[in-house]
Amino acid sequence: MGKLFWLITGVAVGFVGAHFVNQTTEGRRFFTRVNRGMDELGRAFASGYREADADDEAEADAAALSAAIRERG
Repeated sequence: MGKLFWLITGVAVGFVGAHFVNQTTEGRRFFTRVNRGMDELGRAFASGYREADADDEAEADAAALSAAIRERG
């Protein structure tokens, strides 16, 4: 229970600190760079997921075609 308290306290202090930092010009620039990096990371993750999903679908289609050919042949 004590660990949960410190976790919640740390998150709250972090949000308050981020709020004060974001009020300065340098802080806004910093958070803009962080947000840009997070957007790039999200796009890269989504792109990789879509590629892996497309590969999985292609493999499943190939396996289904192969099974259909075996059944006929």
